[in-house]
Amino acid sequence: MSAGTVGEGLRVRVLAGLGERQRANEAAGRPGPGPVDEQALGRQLIAEALDADARAALADGRPARTPAEDDVLAQEVFDSLFRLGQLQRLLDDPSIENINANGADSVWVRYADGRREQAEPIAGSDDELVDLVRGVGARLGLGERRFDLSSPRLSMQLPDGSRLFAVMAVCARPSVSIRRHRYLKVTCDDLVGMATIDVALREFLRCLMLARKSCVICGGTGAGKTTLLRAMAADIPPWERLVTIEDSLELGLDRYPDLHPDVVALEAREANLEGEGGITLAELVRWALRLSPDRVIVGEARGEEVLALLNAMSQGTDGSMTTIHASSSKGAFSKLATYAVQAPERLPLEATNLLVANAVDFVIHLAQDPTGRRFVSSVREVTDADGPMVVSNEVFCPGPDGRAVPGAPLRTETLDQLVEVGFDPDLLDRPGGWWQP
Repeated sequence: MSAGTVGEGLRVRVLAGLGERQRANEAAGRPGPGPVDEQALGRQLIAEALDADARAALADGRPARTPAEDDVLAQEVFDSLFRLGQLQRLLDDPSIENINANGADSVWVRYADGRREQAEPIAGSDDELVDLVRGVGARLGLGERRFDLSSPRLSMQLPDGSRLFAVMAVCARPSVSIRRHRYLKVTCDDLVGMATIDVALREFLRCLMLARKSCVICGGTGAGKTTLLRAMAADIPPWERLVTIEDSLELGLDRYPDLHPDVVALEAREANLEGEGGITLAELVRWALRLSPDRVIVGEARGEEVLALLNAMSQGTDGSMTTIHASSSKGAFSKLATYAVQAPERLPLEATNLLVANAVDFVIHLAQDPTGRRFVSSVREVTDADGPMVVSNEVFCPGPDGRAVPGAPLRTETLDQLVEVGFDPDLLDRPGGWWQP
């Protein structure tokens, strides 16, 4: 009998045991077990099934599996029931950054050092891959997520903080992309060690948070925007109340109560089959203001929610943040205007720019070189709006190697506010910045 057949038999028996326990609880009026207790019960049932197999093999005179083989089989069955099946071995590898599957057997991974390699299949067939993703959506999200012909996309956060996006029916084979977050808990000190920022920028960003300056972080795909947002958020005083808003949960600030003990994490929701029950990012931003936040953080703004966020930033939630896709710090302003015009209010450009100037204090741009190295390349201080233009000063501009070095002077008022919370202006006097070799 093949290992796959044995594993499927074990899986069926364990599912039957879990079902029996659930029915017994219902009959006795007891609540069902939580996820931890259910997984513990699953491991117990797997062990009992393996012991029964070993006794049967001994009685029949058949060779029994070795303890090592039983351990591998037990983990495979457990992963298929409670984790992500054959995907789990890739998620357990800390050196893997991204996983992309174009069908069950065309699987590609990108490592943290930039290498791209093909991996082993993650399911026995495309149908099994669809079943795997469907099961993940049903078990691991905030409420059951559908993945079928009527709902051919799934976007959600996995238990380890990774972001999964899957599509079916709109492509020849089901496609799954998982973006790993290797730095869920990260500080600006960590980013100095990774050469994403230098000493001057580290202190500058820390004081932006302490002075409650509202920031927009921009850059291309994979430039490290979310990581920088997490790092900057780590400098927000722990007594402040944060409300985070995302299309699918990804930031994970609520995972670390030692840094952020008072966090509400909101997630958008798609409409059901009848077209009802959908909740947009723009609506969540408006809801967030009723939750008494000190700051509102939108994980990624890319539509009409920008207008609601800009209004929130200018109405008492100073120090709020978001990320957007933009190719430069200056280009972030046209992106904000493009997104804002999608809102029902349809503000003219001049009004949108005035709102940006009143709401946003700084724009921080991240770049990436051909080797995959990520770094801050530019920081702009927003000073005013002039008709179709947002007026700004590039206080950190790209140096000879593209990394940000001190540029135009800060406004006197802004510098005084940063000094008041501990910023040392002498850090700006080193022409080449403080980048580590």
